[in-house]
Amino acid sequence: MQVFTWILLGFLVVCAVSVSFSRNLLNSILIFMSYSLVMSVIWIILESPDLAITEAAVGAGITSVLFFITLKKIHAIMKAGKEEEDE
Repeated sequence: MQVFTWILLGFLVVCAVSVSFSRNLLNSILIFMSYSLVMSVIWIILESPDLAITEAAVGAGITSVLFFITLKKIHAIMKAGKEEEDE
């Protein structure tokens, strides 16, 4: 179990660094979602289910949906798709 926890903590560090270096906003949101889900698994391992449920609901759920809506409103998702078609 200790090795699994260290693997999850390493994945959290990789997610945090990759979000800051990602140039695509959509990829950043997806990495943020995975960060929140892994963090909720770590809360379960630490025997804190109330924090795990909150992290999964707020971090991966509500916040990510709000980010997707914001990207759609500013037309950032469509611009990324059009740039790929132009190439």
